[in-house]
Amino acid sequence: MFAKGWNYAQNMSSSKDDQWALYAKSVLDRTRLALANKAEEYQRILQPSAEYLGSMLGVDQWAVDIFTEELIRAGSAASLSSLLNRLDPVLRKTANLGSWQVISPVEAVGYVVVVDELLSVQNESYEKPTILVAKNVRGEEEIPDGAVAVLTPDMPDVLSHVSVRARNSKVCFATCFDPNILTDLQMKIGKLLSLKPTSADIVYCEVADSILLGSGSMSSKEDGSMPSLTLVKKQFCGRYAISSEAFTNELVGAKSRNISYLKGKVPSWVGIPTSVALPFGVFEKVLSDDSNQVIADTIQSLKQRLGGGDFGILGQIRKTVLQLSAPPQLVQELKNEMKSARMPWPGDEGEQRWEQAWIAIKKVWASKWNERAYFSTRKVKLDHDGLCMAVLVQEIINADYAFVIHTTNPSSEDSTEIYAEVVKGLGETLVGAYPGRALSFFCKKMDLDSPKVLGYPSKPIGLFIKRSIIFRSDSNGEDLEGYAGAGLYDSVPMDEEEKVVLDYSTDPLIVDSKFRHSILSSIAKAGHAIEELYGSPQDIEGVVKDGKIFVVQTRPQM
Repeated sequence: MFAKGWNYAQNMSSSKDDQWALYAKSVLDRTRLALANKAEEYQRILQPSAEYLGSMLGVDQWAVDIFTEELIRAGSAASLSSLLNRLDPVLRKTANLGSWQVISPVEAVGYVVVVDELLSVQNESYEKPTILVAKNVRGEEEIPDGAVAVLTPDMPDVLSHVSVRARNSKVCFATCFDPNILTDLQMKIGKLLSLKPTSADIVYCEVADSILLGSGSMSSKEDGSMPSLTLVKKQFCGRYAISSEAFTNELVGAKSRNISYLKGKVPSWVGIPTSVALPFGVFEKVLSDDSNQVIADTIQSLKQRLGGGDFGILGQIRKTVLQLSAPPQLVQELKNEMKSARMPWPGDEGEQRWEQAWIAIKKVWASKWNERAYFSTRKVKLDHDGLCMAVLVQEIINADYAFVIHTTNPSSEDSTEIYAEVVKGLGETLVGAYPGRALSFFCKKMDLDSPKVLGYPSKPIGLFIKRSIIFRSDSNGEDLEGYAGAGLYDSVPMDEEEKVVLDYSTDPLIVDSKFRHSILSSIAKAGHAIEELYGSPQDIEGVVKDGKIFVVQTRPQM
């Protein structure tokens, strides 16, 4: 698979295709990810045996600790890795790529803290403005309070949820490709740095502590800029399920209302999936049902412990929510609304299929107590009890590709450009920042027929699913002005996605320039049409199936 990729890059070079180096860089990144995965596999398989034998034979602990690492270094993979490290800067230079991918171009001043994983510090509250140098960013994390920048060698997509939250929080966020620069940053632990990003680079330097006094780069606690946000608790409307025609501000969140608004207003070649919803208050109504009394009491007890600062309780609350029973009236009303909308009713395929759907609905409700979501609302002092969760129900389109569009280029903040990213399969690999990069491109709004590819895909895994139903989180706390709520809560498909190892060597989006041009141009045109409809920059999610564009979600781009 990788050999075919390198051969295709060579053919592009021979045919004078000026994007050969850009494509070769994506093949290099995929090769690197494969080597890293293989190294992790060896570590997982061999290191426990090394630990056991080392303890039995009295081997020094330092030797045991490096056993698997040294074994890997002695193999051919280490030589290939060294070769790739030498080739990477050459390809970056040839492809006119800098040492940085700037995801959130915000100037920052802060003290350097080095961490292994951003996830491990998402609940921290830094007293001083902090620049985090994080070796690993998974994509589902919350940016910790007091962090003014996150710099990483990882490659989160520019339009992933963690990237959007960083921009919404006005946090500098960037990937560093140059190991020498990264090492220099890691050596500056405790130092006060000034970061000045452009669209493709970050200039940094050490500054005196006195700079902070006039810079305004202070944590939200220090400068008093903590947003003042309130949630109005929604009440049960007397109905367990509603059609899209009944979507209002009192019953569902912006996710549901926006998708309903698009129907009949977007160009006819843009598809909009049929939707129904479980409105606000349904979870609370189910919890108060006599059949769920014991579960309600348990959740109340756990919430009291959570209020006392026992954050380990969050997982227990989620597990308890999954024990809820469905009132018969809920099942009947949801069945009626889905059939009226000509959506497949899971119960027609047997009781087990309905149970799968019911578990998915409960997982959406339970995501109110996700760690990242809970810490995020806590950080901005939102009343967590006031957060209500509607559930948007849609049929899943078995996508060939998924995309996210920002109708103002987020890296340059250029409102004349549309920026988008595309992955094979479902969009979770993009918004969830799965390893590797999406295909990225931009388009001038004055020339939507001329998309320019900025990077070819390097994600080794795609997610695919059969015809199914997805239950999307739609809370009253996701689209508040001044609050970075993107991707905090879970959207859950009824069926499990299949992970597929991707082969880009035969993918028409890569090897067929006419097909690529047509699809990317159509995505840009759909984004532009929706922006004009709303009259403001939009953050849009959609899919491509058999060449047709479907939009599944839009929200204001912050």
